Amino acid sequence: MRALRLLMPAAALATLLAGCATGPDPTQVRLDNLDARVSKLEHFVRNGSLVQLAERQNSLQAQIRDLKGKVDDLQRTNKRLRKQQRDLYANLDKRMTALERRVAQGPGPVLGAAAAAAGPAASAAAGNASALGALPGVTPAQQSAYGKAFDALKAGSYPAAASGFEGFLRRYPSSPLAPNAEYWLGETHFVDQHYTRAEQAFRSVFTRWPNSGKAADAMLALGNVLLAQGRTHEGNAMLRQVVKQFPDTDAARRAAKRLMGKPTG
Repeated sequence: MRALRLLMPAAALATLLAGCATGPDPTQVRLDNLDARVSKLEHFVRNGSLVQLAERQNSLQAQIRDLKGKVDDLQRTNKRLRKQQRDLYANLDKRMTALERRVAQGPGPVLGAAAAAAGPAASAAAGNASALGALPGVTPAQQSAYGKAFDALKAGSYPAAASGFEGFLRRYPSSPLAPNAEYWLGETHFVDQHYTRAEQAFRSVFTRWPNSGKAADAMLALGNVLLAQGRTHEGNAMLRQVVKQFPDTDAARRAAKRLMGKPTG
């Protein structure tokens, strides 16, 4: 019996130690948890979640930079167009002032040139309604219609001027003033930045009336229209054609200045 009592505590101790050996190890549990978390992160990386997020962020930043560049380009273009419009106003005013001064000095020499259809002086005189009655083939009705459109142009009422010149051309397509009406129609469209219409009008002048005193001016104006649209190659080619086809004219000198990047006013 004594021997039995000694064996029982030993057996109980062995059972207790065996139970401890099979229980969870806290350190191992923490290691397993860390390993699971690392595996999960690796899974996200393999699926591209983090990479895609970073790539999307880079893409958005690139788009923002591109949009900012486009806004800057538009602002510079708008500034350039405003300057071109101011220059056009100044040039148009200068030319009309010179025209009125020449008419005020006496219509004799100018009208003589117009009657002979000799050079830009004829078309310049035709621009002022006060001199129209003496031009060959110009009726009082034509004089009145053209004069109203030209007065609207001088007053800065460009839509009214365009409507007036268009109406004149519909009613009097064979009038001696038709080339001038077509030219000034192009100018009104150019001022309002209706470039397609301006291009059509200017082309019509030197295509339908190649011997008109306005042919050189129309070709020069068309070059400016093309340049204003960013069609640099076509615009410069048209300016060179003015210099070649109409040498020793004011239009040729202004075209040469424009080709050299100088003001043409």
